[in-house]
Amino acid sequence: MGNADDGTYSSSNKYGSAPAAASHRVALPPPMPFVTSLRNTLKETLFPDDPLRRFKNQPPRRKVVLGLQYLFPILEWGPRYTLDSFKSDLISGITIASLAIPQGISYAKLANLPPILGLYSSFVPPLVYAMMGSSRDLAVGTVAVGSLLMGTMLGTVVNASEDPKLYLHLAFTATFVAGLFEAALGIFRLGFIIDFLSQATIVGFMSGAATVVSLQQLKGIVGLDHFTHATDIVSVMRSVFTQTHKWRWESGVLGCVFLFFLILARHLSKKKPKLFWISAMAPLTSVIMATILVYFTHAEKHGVQVIGELKRGINPSSVKDLNFDSKYLTAAIKTGIVTCIIALAEGIAVGRSFAMLKNYHIDGNKEMIAFGIMNIAGSCSSCYLTSGAFSRSAVNFNAGCKTMVSNIVMALAVMFTLLFLTPLFYYTPIVVLSSIIISAMLGIIDYDAAIHLWHVDKFDFLVCITAYIGVVFASIEIGLVLAIGLSLMRVLLFVARPKTLVLGNIPDSKVYRDIDQYQNASHVPGILILEIDSPIYFANSNYLRERMSRWIDDEEDRLKSLGETSLQYIVLDMSAVGNIDTSGISMLNEVKKMVDYRGLKLVMVNPGAEVMKKLNKSKFLETIGQEWIFLTVGEAVVACNYMLHSCTHKMNSDGSHKYNNV
Repeated sequence: MGNADDGTYSSSNKYGSAPAAASHRVALPPPMPFVTSLRNTLKETLFPDDPLRRFKNQPPRRKVVLGLQYLFPILEWGPRYTLDSFKSDLISGITIASLAIPQGISYAKLANLPPILGLYSSFVPPLVYAMMGSSRDLAVGTVAVGSLLMGTMLGTVVNASEDPKLYLHLAFTATFVAGLFEAALGIFRLGFIIDFLSQATIVGFMSGAATVVSLQQLKGIVGLDHFTHATDIVSVMRSVFTQTHKWRWESGVLGCVFLFFLILARHLSKKKPKLFWISAMAPLTSVIMATILVYFTHAEKHGVQVIGELKRGINPSSVKDLNFDSKYLTAAIKTGIVTCIIALAEGIAVGRSFAMLKNYHIDGNKEMIAFGIMNIAGSCSSCYLTSGAFSRSAVNFNAGCKTMVSNIVMALAVMFTLLFLTPLFYYTPIVVLSSIIISAMLGIIDYDAAIHLWHVDKFDFLVCITAYIGVVFASIEIGLVLAIGLSLMRVLLFVARPKTLVLGNIPDSKVYRDIDQYQNASHVPGILILEIDSPIYFANSNYLRERMSRWIDDEEDRLKSLGETSLQYIVLDMSAVGNIDTSGISMLNEVKKMVDYRGLKLVMVNPGAEVMKKLNKSKFLETIGQEWIFLTVGEAVVACNYMLHSCTHKMNSDGSHKYNNV
């Protein structure tokens, strides 16, 4: 019975002393003020990693140092940096620079921006991330999907070819908005929002975007001047094949040759990982070879488009170019938020993947702050959206990088290029940039992951393929919305339709498990044991009430068909019920009334602390009888069997049938 002294409830009952096995008590948690409870909940939601623990019991000066080290990790590992680490980072930095330079130019064209912006975006942002980032392997720069998103979304508002200045200013503004949003998510510890982008969503979306990006490069491959701004496959293919009379065979041959070379280099690197440098150097090698070829053959006079003049010098300031005109502000904000979410999802996923391989941890919220400051600084220095690029990070990892100094080396290599080498890119053919993009995108289309999803979880595969089809056949935004919508619908289904299991006894043990999963588990005569596998909220309370009613009907029909002992006890195993709201409590009251009406007895097992607190405050514990709450299913079954034997004895003596008539 209730114990006022220690706040626990005994498993003994008013019909006599409980058996020894059922003598344990279910504790009622001590009372906690609402403000304290709310604070603990918010702390667990927003600060699960407890970032302030490093500051506990530290003197003020040490707290300042630790705070600076938290914001700028380079201050923590920098003093311990060694020459051996620098040798590794130097090689890695030069290697990823050879990949970042051609990719930067290519992805800027993908975003309908001047090619020089791709180099600018590979200089300032990596330096910022090197000081603030927590990943040792992430290589920062422009990314294909983010570039495509920015080009597509801004292109619906401003035509880049008709008003390039306004388009450029909106790109800087969208990057600034993306940085603000990223930093805000990190500062306010809202990184869990990105978790709503499931792996299936990311696989489908990224593969679809890679397909769209590859198809759009057909413009460069066949040398077309005019092309559709739409991204769906129907519009792209129509634009390609309605202009067959404008195809330039010289451009097509050159593009196919270099695409074959890039794919072959990627294949060799996959077959022999030690030869990763072949794939890493292939894009820059292609650019050099193609530029030399065009220069000596004057192919630019025969239909092969070239980049043209690139401005020499490092990043100019673009603070005054940020455009907050109300006419275009909505488009800039929308573009910034959408692109930042995709960039964050890709960048953090890449960083965590390589961190697991090297057995260290990165703070997702802190990464968001680093990405945010990086893009804010970039938007003020003629850069557009940057994130952690998978291909460059993989090369960085395989090259043996030790710290983020590899990003600094890469940035310095890009700076050297900007100061001295940009005139050399004048004759670089656009078709080779298209080949580089297609080659990179083929590595993003992850059909192996899609096949794995099909074998493991059909619903995840449906989410993946929906995202892919939406991106390829409609638009990037529609594909993303469809995928996120399906993912959220699945979460809601898990909450609204939780599992309820019938438990049975494993022979020769006191263990009770799901009867459908364990074929040797047997029903306990006269007792129906149900397990609720979810918190009980307003969204699932009606379903749980109806489901339990059906379980009781099915069990009574089963017992009647077998001629076994009639059902007398309903045992609810609530070990997995972490919380309950007022709708859930009302549902339990209704179940109690239903069970009473049928002449049965409701028994509860192991409600959690939060559940016990609310059941106590709502007086439900008094309704069910505090003596009918047990610590384990085994104790509940022992007590029920004890009462069944007592009832049988009573029935034999006076003919009564149900225990509650005793």
